Amino acid sequence: MGMVITGKIVSGVKQGAFFTQLDWVQEQCLEKLGFEPYPGTLNLEIAEEKLSIVDALLQRNGIDLIPPNSNFCSGQAVAVSVGGNPAAIVLPAEEVRIHAKNVIEIISHLKLKDALNVDDGDCVTLKLEAPAEKD
Repeated sequence: MGMVITGKIVSGVKQGAFFTQLDWVQEQCLEKLGFEPYPGTLNLEIAEEKLSIVDALLQRNGIDLIPPNSNFCSGQAVAVSVGGNPAAIVLPAEEVRIHAKNVIEIISHLKLKDALNVDDGDCVTLKLEAPAEKD
């Protein structure tokens, strides 16, 4: 069963481009998500009550992004779609998170703001595919 989460686009701190262009991130995203990320992330502020949905999806369907050495932090991603485009929610390890808990970062092979013709303050809807319940 699919779920949707709507969030408001907010400005980030301009560190997403660095992370998304690291060789190991590019390689793991291609292998595990099916795309190489565009340089940067789309930051969405979501309602506090939706955070449990994101957390549950990451726990049950999260993909680990594992750095080649301890100079970088690990992270998790979960596949979503935005405007019919493949994308993923990316969460860095807790000790290096720079955004408020209700701000999630989205990566895609596209510059999502241009692809969706949206800007800061606009709302965007993510489609999430919930994993099947395990018996």
